[in-house]
Amino acid sequence: MPWSNQGGGGGGGGGPWGGSPQGGGQNPWGRGGGPSQADIEEMIRRGQDRFRQVMPKGFGGGRGILIAIVVIIIGWLLTGIYRVQPDELGVVQRFGAYVRTEQPGLRYHLPAPIETVTKPSVTTQNRIEIGFSSEGRAGNRDVPDESQMLTKDENIIDIDFIVLWRISDPVAYLFNIKNADGTVKVAAESAMREVIGNTEIQPALNEARGQIEQSARQLLQATLDSYGTPGSRGAGVVIDQVQLQKVAPPQQVIASFDDVQSARQNQDQLRNDAETYRNDVVPRARGQAEQVAQQAEGYREQVVARARGDAARFTSVLASYRLAPAITAERFYLETLETVLKSSNKIMIDDAVGGQGVLPYLPLNELMGRPTTQPGAK
Repeated sequence: MPWSNQGGGGGGGGGPWGGSPQGGGQNPWGRGGGPSQADIEEMIRRGQDRFRQVMPKGFGGGRGILIAIVVIIIGWLLTGIYRVQPDELGVVQRFGAYVRTEQPGLRYHLPAPIETVTKPSVTTQNRIEIGFSSEGRAGNRDVPDESQMLTKDENIIDIDFIVLWRISDPVAYLFNIKNADGTVKVAAESAMREVIGNTEIQPALNEARGQIEQSARQLLQATLDSYGTPGSRGAGVVIDQVQLQKVAPPQQVIASFDDVQSARQNQDQLRNDAETYRNDVVPRARGQAEQVAQQAEGYREQVVARARGDAARFTSVLASYRLAPAITAERFYLETLETVLKSSNKIMIDDAVGGQGVLPYLPLNELMGRPTTQPGAK
C-alpha cells in the first residue's frame, strides 16, 4: 500500500498521516493543533521552487516580479479596448453611473471594474406578439387572457396583434425601464384595450381596423414616453407599427357572427346595386330634363320672335294703310286671293267665245296631274 503503518505494532495504522487509534489519529501537521513555523516555511520554499520552474530561466528576483506586475497591469489596461458594431451604440458607465455614449467603431474605456460598456442594438426591429404565440412546433397558439377584449357596445372580441419597436435612446432604454420586452407588451395590451373600449364591435370587425392600429400606436408611444423620472427621456423606445393579425368574435359565438356578417354583406351588395342604378337613372333624368328645358327655351324664343315679327309687320302695314288706304286695301285683297287660290282647283274660261254657246275651258288640274308624253310614243 502507498500508505504504510509508520507507528509499528500490530493494531493497524491511524490513517495516512500516522498515529494510533487510541490517540484519535494525527493531522497532517503533526501532533499539535496546527502547522508549525517550520512547516509553513517549507511550504513557501516549495511554492517558490515550483514558480521558478514554471517561469523562464533568469526570471527570479525582485526585477522579475516587477516585470510580471507591469505585464499584468498592461494586460488589465488592454481589456478596456472594445468595438461598437454599426448597428449598436456604446453606453459607458463608471462605477454604474452613465458617463458617455460611443458611436460605432473601435473604442476604449477604463478597464473593469472602473468602467463598463453596454452595447444595445439601435437598428434591430423587435417583435412582440400579443394574443397569440408563434413559438413551438404546433404553430400559432391562442392566448385568450391577452386577446379577448370588451368593446364599447359591451361585446367581447378576440384580437391578435403584433408590435414592432426599436431603441431610439439607448440611455433612457437602459436606465428608465427594466425588462423592455415585458414593459412594451404590457403597455401595448393596455393601449389596445383602451382603443377597443372606445370602438363598437361592427366597425372593429370591418372598416375601422386601420384606425384602431393608428390609435393604438399613438397611445402606446405616449405611454412609453411618459415612463421614467420627471424630466427624463421616457422609455427610449419608438413604436414603428401595430399590426392587427386577427379580429374576430369569440369562438363560442363565431357561427352567429358569421350569419350577421353574411347578412351585412348582402345588405352592402343590395346597397351597391341601388347606388349603381341611381347613378345610371339620375344622370339620364337630369339630361332629359335639361333637354326639355332647352327645347322649351327654344320654343319660347321662337314664339316671342314670331310675335314680335307679326307685331312689327302689322305696324308697318298700318303705317302703309294710313298713307294709301285704297292701294293697301287692294293689295290685301290680292294677297288674300293668292293665299286662298294657291291650293284650289282652277278653271280658265275664255270670255272671247262666250257668245257662241260653247264653254271653252282649260282643265289645268288634270293637265298638271297627267304624266308628260315623250315624243314618238304611242
